[in-house]
This record gives sequence, structure tokens and C-alpha cells, in this order.
Amino acid sequence: MVATMTGAGDPGRGAGSQPRPNILLIVGEDVGPQIGCYGDPVARTPRIDRLAAEGVRFERAFVTQSVCSPSRASLLTGLYPHQHGQIGLATHQFRMIRRWPTMPALLKAAGYRAGRLGKLHVHPEDAFPFDFVWDDPKYINFRSRDVHTTAVVARQFMEGGGPFFLMVNFADAHTPFLRQSHGVPAVPLTAAEANMPPTVGIGTERLRTIAANYYNSVERLDTGVGLLLDELERAGLAGDTVVIFLGDHGPQFSRGKTTCYELGLQVPLVLKWPRGERGVRRELVSIVDLLPTVLELARVPRPENLPGISLLVPAEGTEARRYVFAEWNTSHPFPGPSLLFPQRSVRDDRFKLILSLLSRPRNPIEEYYTSQALLDVGPSQAEIDAAPPGVAVAYATWRKGAPVELYDLQADPAERVNLADRPEYAGERDRLLAALQQWRQATGDPLLDPAKLAQLAAEDAERITLIKRDGAKNVPPWRYPGYLYGISD
Repeated sequence: MVATMTGAGDPGRGAGSQPRPNILLIVGEDVGPQIGCYGDPVARTPRIDRLAAEGVRFERAFVTQSVCSPSRASLLTGLYPHQHGQIGLATHQFRMIRRWPTMPALLKAAGYRAGRLGKLHVHPEDAFPFDFVWDDPKYINFRSRDVHTTAVVARQFMEGGGPFFLMVNFADAHTPFLRQSHGVPAVPLTAAEANMPPTVGIGTERLRTIAANYYNSVERLDTGVGLLLDELERAGLAGDTVVIFLGDHGPQFSRGKTTCYELGLQVPLVLKWPRGERGVRRELVSIVDLLPTVLELARVPRPENLPGISLLVPAEGTEARRYVFAEWNTSHPFPGPSLLFPQRSVRDDRFKLILSLLSRPRNPIEEYYTSQALLDVGPSQAEIDAAPPGVAVAYATWRKGAPVELYDLQADPAERVNLADRPEYAGERDRLLAALQQWRQATGDPLLDPAKLAQLAAEDAERITLIKRDGAKNVPPWRYPGYLYGISD
């Protein structure tokens, strides 16, 4: 594996005479480890499974926030959301607080051609200086997902000369879960063949139909990945290209996307080196580790003060993570309600802790799913009421938004039994709280300051009022970069 950094010389080469590898970064939307090689019995994903067999599959990889814009900003900057400032969706006017060094910018400065297929969804877009962008809604959109055309466009970019960095952002498996698009999959799954992930815990006929179409979307993603790899092979570039596949966060199911539960945070991550290692690695991995890894593979110096760890360090190396951290901040699914419910989470090999920062009578994220005013992909209240007692208790905990939640992921992988108030687990709770506090201090979490948290809550409430009165398009930009970070426009 490559470990040396670049010096002066040919911009297409690193230190010495070795050419830099091409980098193909493939991102699936709203897809967790609902993949065959991760043991999911429903998923039909032969191409991703083959990619994993030819490379390295990371069993325990996690995003920093389980919604698109913050997670993608973390992937491309190597920073946590509370560091880069994209704490909610770009759709709702959230943005990074400055133009950080980003993956495409750093690689481009080192001589790479940078291309993007599909959406970026991070502001400001000029922090990501792609040479080529293709985001044609006729072919790559939530309503139209033509993976064949996407692969053709990808090859056209790949053949333009190297080294190249190409980020391909598929729309699958985002809602709406399309049973079929452009003939893919050829034979869609039915409700009789599918079920919700165990974390959801409820499997009515209605929910099984939704799950089937989610898995149909995952299968279409798999087809798209396979077509990309076929084009890479036909172009004669497979032997010179690093391939990275991951999800931007977990699926949009209850207790998944927009939460700090494992269903929202855990993603598939597969890396294939042209002449590198194969196998399965079980260390804890964060999405902030991807930028250091890509830069080391490309032999490009990394910016200072990145919190991530290069994955080229062996699993047993001294830098391996003991903890992985994540967060939730906010967003505004128009026409409302606010999803401001800041949380911070930490997990180790066995235990997981979630800390809620803001006291509210009901977690608005739970209501967002259960009320089904905007989404119908989660259980209704009637379905929750009819669920087994342990499942119903988990939904009650989520609804209440407990100040602290603690789960034994070994005994309770679906995170249903909150152990935070049990005396026999006080040591684990306090240890994880201390680790979380240390991380928040080390990474400059602005919401450590109660006054700043109160300002964010006040501005959030103000904006909801303005949206209802004037409409979303007439609301002025957020002021939070000023009072949270001291950034003035």
C-alpha cells in the first residue's frame, strides 16, 4: 500500500516515478449495510459483493450525520458537521462556514482531473472545483434513474486522460423507492420477499411493500456500480484505479435516516486497490477517514488538523479508533416542522451512547415519521401500537427524546433497551459521556456553549414563523455562522 507523500515534479506522478492512481468514488444515497456481502438476506447485490471480494470490506463504517448535505460535506472535507458548518440540508440554506480544502480541490491542485456525476448538495459549490459536472435530471434524478446512461457518461470522462478523480453519486436508494426505473431491476422484488430492517421492528404488509421497493432501489444501485466497473475495465483503466464504494447514510426508515441510531449512521464501505489487500476489516471507521485515505493513496499532503485516520494504517495499528462519533443537528423539511433536535453520539466496540442537547416535549424527528404528513415510509401510530412490547418501548424512547440513551450493541443491536438509568451500567455511561465531552472540546463543538445553543433554537423558531408567513423562498440566509463560529459574510 502507498504511504509516501508527493514531492515536486510531474503533477501526474507522486514521489519518484510512480504515476498517481485514478480514483473512482461511488456514493449510493440512503443505503446502509443492506447489501449481500454484509449478510443481508434480502439484498440482491452481486456486483457490490464481487467488488468487496476483490478488495477490502469495512464491516463497521459510520457517517458523521445521517442526512445528505452534512455527511457529504464531511466526506469531502474530512471534518465533522459542527466543524465545517453544513449542519443541515443545503436545500434549506445551510452551508459550510468557509471554503475548506476539499477532496476535488486538493486532488486538482496535484494534477488530477476532477469530475462529478449526480448531485453535490453542499454549499458553497465553488469550494468543489470540478472540471466536469453531469447532473442531468432526465437520467440521474429521484424520479428517473438511468444507470446505463450514467455509466456511458462516466466512461467518456475516464477516457479524457489521467490521473482522474471521478465522484459518481447515484440517486438510489433515496425516496421515492422506485420499483423499477429504465427497466431495472428486470424482475422486482415483492412484499412477500422483503421485510424492514430489524431496527424498524415492524413488518406489516404495507411496510413490507415499502421495503421491497427499497431493496429494488438497492438492486438498481448495484447494477449501476457494475456498469461503472465494466466501463472502467473496457477503458483499460481498472489496473490503475482505486475504487471506493459507500453510502452517504442509512435508509429513510423510522429510527434510521435523521437519527443517531445505527440504522441511520452505519454504511457500507468497500475499497479496492489495484494491487492492494483483500479481506474484511472490523475496526471502527468514520467517514472523516476517507479524505486522509484518498490523499495518501494519491500521495498528496493532507491539510493540518484533520480529525480522520488514513485507512492505509493496518487494522491493528496504533492509530486504530477506540471510538467513533456522530451527531444530529437540524433541517427543515418544507413546509415544516423544524427538525432541530441536536444530539451527539459515541460508540465503541460494544456500547453506544446518545446525548440529547435540547429539551423538548417530543422529538420532532420521530413525529416527522410517525405522523406521515410528509413521509409514509415508517410505521404509523396504529402499527406501533400493535407491535410487540419491546418494539413499542423503543419507539416511546425515541418519541420522548431521552436526555441520555445507552445501548449494549452486542446484546441489543436494534437499540431497543435504554440502559442509561441502570446502576450496573453507570460506569459505561460515564466513560462514554467523558469520551464524548473530550471529543466535543477537541473538535470545537460550538453547541457546548448553552448560550449558542439557545441562539440556534431561537433563530430556528424565528425561521419557521417566517416560512409559514412568507414562504421558504423569501426567508433570508441563516445567521448561525456569525454567532456559532464568529464568521461574518
